[in-house]
Formats: sequence, C-alpha cells, structure tokens
Amino acid sequence: MACAVEFERVARHFGEVRAVDGVDLAIPEGAFFAMLGPSGSGKTTCLRLISGFDQPTAGHIRIFGEAVEGVPPNRRSVNTVFQDYALFPHLDVRDNVAYGPMVRGVPKAERHRAAEEMLALVKLSGYGDRKPGQLSGGQRQRVALARALVNRPRVLLLDEPLGALDLKLREAMQDELKALQTRLGITFVFVTHDQGEALSMADTVAVFTEGRIAQVGTPSEIYERPRTRFVADFVGSSNVLPPEVAARFGAGPAWASLRPEALRLTAPGGAIEGRVTATRYLGAGTRVGIDIGGVELTALTPAGSPVPAPGERVGLAWAPEALHLMEPGQ
Repeated sequence: MACAVEFERVARHFGEVRAVDGVDLAIPEGAFFAMLGPSGSGKTTCLRLISGFDQPTAGHIRIFGEAVEGVPPNRRSVNTVFQDYALFPHLDVRDNVAYGPMVRGVPKAERHRAAEEMLALVKLSGYGDRKPGQLSGGQRQRVALARALVNRPRVLLLDEPLGALDLKLREAMQDELKALQTRLGITFVFVTHDQGEALSMADTVAVFTEGRIAQVGTPSEIYERPRTRFVADFVGSSNVLPPEVAARFGAGPAWASLRPEALRLTAPGGAIEGRVTATRYLGAGTRVGIDIGGVELTALTPAGSPVPAPGERVGLAWAPEALHLMEPGQ
C-alpha cells in the first residue's frame, strides 16, 4: 500500500526543547491514523509539520512520495480541522465552507454548489444561511469538516476536533467521523490525548512520549500487547508489574502488563489470594483493589457480579496469555 505521509528521522527543536526527536513514521494511504499522547509529547508538532505550518529542524517529510520541506501549506494536498474550528463569525455557513474555493478564484455559483454538497455530506443540508453563532458545538464541528473537505484534500488533519464537545456528542461524532472517513476513503490523521477516541476510531495508532514514538500498531496491539511501561500505563489502565513480581506469577523476569478486566475474583484458598483494600463503582463494572503480599493489583468486575467488601480475602486467577511481558526501560 502506498504511503500518504512519511517521516524520516524528523526532528523539531525549539532552543533546547526537543519537541520532536528523530521520528520515523509511515502513514498508509486511506488510513485512519491516530497520534495519541499526553500534552507536550510531540503529536501536535508532527501535525503542524505535515500541514506546513511548521518546518523540521532535521530529517525529511514526504507526502505521497514528494518532499515537502519548505513547501507552504497552500501548496500541499492536505487540509486541517482545528480544535477551535476557526470559523468566520461574520460569514454564513455556506460562505464559510466555500471560503477555500473563493480564495482560489472559483466562481460564486460553482463554489456555493460545492459547499452545499459538502454540507449534505456532513448532514447539514438547509443550514447554509445560518451564522456560526446560531449553531451548536457539534454543528460547528461539522461545518469545519465541510470547509476542509470542500478543497478535496488527499490527507485530512484533525487537531483534537472533538475536545470541546460534551461526552454524548463526542461519542456520536466519533461514529460519524469514522463513517465519513470510510465513505470518502481519504487519509485521516487524527491528533488526540483521549485513548478512547484513538482506540475506537483509528486503524493504526502511534503513541507519543517526549517527542518520540513509543509504539505504533493497531488499537488491539497497542492495548493488548503494549511494548513499554509508558504505553501500558497511558493507554487504558493496567497493572504494571516489575520483573520480580512477574516472576512470582510464573512469567519471565521482565516488566509485565496485566489488564484489570483480565483478572477473575475467586474464593480464597487458591494459588494466589489477597485482601481487598478498596472498591470503586463505575456503572458498567466495579474496580476492586487487592493487596497480594505487598503488591497492589486492580481487578475490574462486570456489572451484576458480586463485589467483595474491603477487608475480605479473595482469590485471583487469569489466563496465562493475559500477563504480557514488555521491553525494558520506560
């Protein structure tokens, strides 16, 4: 499969700060690709390097095989949807969407026709005469999408576009974005610090930390087989066990990840047992903290299961493959 975007040893330094530190990356054409990481990890800087709003200190960036260092944003086959949407409040929705074609000199009737097509694509037919201030947050997000898509980019960059939405609307827009990307077949590069967004929408996820990529893989690979302690701890929640503890549980002497939902509570008296230290009700399940000889583990029991009280002794069991060994280091 052809690559839409390639990074070769790309770095971006701001004085002594290494915002991006020698990143190698290949984003397949037509993929929904997520850049996931905490604030300051380098993901947004990488997005700006792709868009042309920033330039690398070192390394090479190619978009569909063409080097783009020094190429301005308006000459790249990409468009960006920003976190704040950046809509023009004095223009109606139709002219907001048609702004890019207007700048390129497209006649008014033609650009308005293209804008209406994009509004229909994002389920906003009939909203063209409204101003952005008359729309909800989710509707403004759709207008920003339509404005980016009307330029027919080969790569769409999305900089945490759902961050300002409430939980229910954010979840609905996740489904809509994924369906839209599947329908259009263009490459989406989505920056987020929200693990749920990345895991639920992306085909491939790159986890960033301290200007570098800690791991690239499918959502299931990232979650079920984290490469490092950082990935295990950042993506979802995990019992991260030091080598001596993993060895106690029958694994090799290496750092290990054991997801809470993989643990089963049993009656005490088995090979592994401990004392319940705390419980936390989450609706869809209950988190149970268990002390096993000085090692604190967290189990997640599904809704409807019996929940032991703090102080009770319980047994613990898990499938051998649930204990995943990781690479040394952070």
